Amino acid sequence: MDACKANTNGKLIRAAVAALACAATAAGALAAAPSADPPARPTAADVIKASKPSEWRALDPANTLYMELPSGRVVIELAPVFAPIHVANIKTLARENYFDGLAVIRSQDNYVAQWGDADEKNPRPFKTAKPKLKAEFTIPLKNDTQFTPLPDRDGYAPQVGHSNGFPSARDPKSGQAWLTHCYGMIGVGRDTDADSGGGSSLYAVTGHAPRHLDRNITVVGRVVGGMALLSTLPRGPAPMGFYEKPEQNVPIKSVRVAADLPEAERSKLEVMRTDSASYKAVVEAQRNRGGPWTKVAAGYIELCNASIPVREQK
Repeated sequence: MDACKANTNGKLIRAAVAALACAATAAGALAAAPSADPPARPTAADVIKASKPSEWRALDPANTLYMELPSGRVVIELAPVFAPIHVANIKTLARENYFDGLAVIRSQDNYVAQWGDADEKNPRPFKTAKPKLKAEFTIPLKNDTQFTPLPDRDGYAPQVGHSNGFPSARDPKSGQAWLTHCYGMIGVGRDTDADSGGGSSLYAVTGHAPRHLDRNITVVGRVVGGMALLSTLPRGPAPMGFYEKPEQNVPIKSVRVAADLPEAERSKLEVMRTDSASYKAVVEAQRNRGGPWTKVAAGYIELCNASIPVREQK
């Protein structure tokens, strides 16, 4: 009897082990099986196409610059809310023809394209514009009245979002707000002294967002048209992407304030309002991309990946 019981118990144990092995195999098969595609969702292009005319705004000619290069026009929207003194000085430089005949002197891979005066020994003289200004790295939080937050956390700032079409960040504890170094943003070149720049040397971010520069550089606007004319420039061979020879520099034909040109000569661009329902939908379309191509939706968007639509005016 004892032997029979032992034999029966052995059969039961072997059966249980076999059952567990089958269950483990089934679980492994399920884990290895591809999950279902995310549901189809509207794309950013779909949202843009369905947007209302009231969800777009035209560029302000008084705060728009045209930089004419041999290859075409670069359109820059200035941000006087965040750097009013520098913006005013840059417009003075443009109106005094300071940039005409200067050049793009630097194109550093995955970083910036910079323009200004390459002749350090005999620099171009200034007229009424100032060569140096007090830094405008941040502004009081209360001055930024058009901030629309993004839903996701950021590694560089307590809050990030957009302020009337510009990527921005803020810190409620310090009471400060600032523009961020996303692709296409325009910064003021300076030396070690924080107050050593005035806008006569500018750069555009042409690579991955160098957010470590935030609050260390005065940011004055962003490129809204002709960005490819800067991002595709030949890379400079010297350290930090500077061009070594004068013939490598890319000449600037002129820089003008749009308001100073006849209406017929102005670029007809408009920017999606970043406080609009459609822009919120554009952001969500990028946060959670639908199938069938997308297999895993991120459920997250980084500030500098939240592109701001720009189009020709209809």
